[in-house]
Amino acid sequence: MATLASEMNTAELAALLHFYAESGVAELCEDAAIDRFQQSAEILKARARPQSQSNSATSQPAQRPAPNQPAPDASPGRKPAAQPIAPAPQASQLTIPGEAAFQDARALAAGAGSIAELRSILESYTGCNLRHSAKTLVFADGNPEAEVMFIGEAPGREEDLQGTPFVGRAGQLLDRMLAAIGLSRETAYITNIIPWRPPGNRTPAAHEIELCRPFVERHIALAQPKIVVMLGNIASKSLLATDKGILSLRGTWMECKIGDTATPAMPTLHPAYLLRNPAQKRLVWADFLSLQERLEQLSTP
Repeated sequence: MATLASEMNTAELAALLHFYAESGVAELCEDAAIDRFQQSAEILKARARPQSQSNSATSQPAQRPAPNQPAPDASPGRKPAAQPIAPAPQASQLTIPGEAAFQDARALAAGAGSIAELRSILESYTGCNLRHSAKTLVFADGNPEAEVMFIGEAPGREEDLQGTPFVGRAGQLLDRMLAAIGLSRETAYITNIIPWRPPGNRTPAAHEIELCRPFVERHIALAQPKIVVMLGNIASKSLLATDKGILSLRGTWMECKIGDTATPAMPTLHPAYLLRNPAQKRLVWADFLSLQERLEQLSTP
């Protein structure tokens, strides 16, 4: 038997709400549960009714006006009553900005002389539609002077609430992955391609990625890491200029080219993907061992 919310104590309600939030439920749509099975059964029952019964309302002959009598609304000098026009459905497509918006993003990013200036520019930037639906700017976390820079996709719910990248379940897994090779947030730098949470954690649109790419490229140029690790498809494809999927790219050392600088780069799987596919952790473990070896080579005189 289901337990009513009124029968729960504060701790039980908090645990239930936390479960819903972790499952991706952002808001309640109805005051009571809807039995979709019953609705479907009623629809099928209505379709199965005899045609004569369903058309009983229209089987009666229409009444005609008496001879020499004008029809309603047809008297001389009177216009027929206007019929209401249903409003056109609103398009659900995103508005793609023009070339000027992309040029403006590139110019703003290039004008940042420091990481602090870049953050300030992004805080006041209004060219990307995502910033209007997000609660906070999720800029970066960790040590900006670290030798390795991790770049993910976009913030999730917890990141949007706290303003810090990788603090949800995927972030907790990333912390454990870093610790396994002797790294932490004090010895690594972490950011995302997209600094604002997409509504409902949807995949960022192509124009949103392109608008944000100049800022993350400038971020890399200002931080000057010795190694860049791309977490997932979007970061890898955007920064490595390739159409290959992450399962084809991962585990291969490549170069992230920003201007005249080419930084060694390792594409690997995103921690959120590993939460859905735990068996693939072995692939990322191999990638992180390769990263650890490269970092040890950097520290060897």
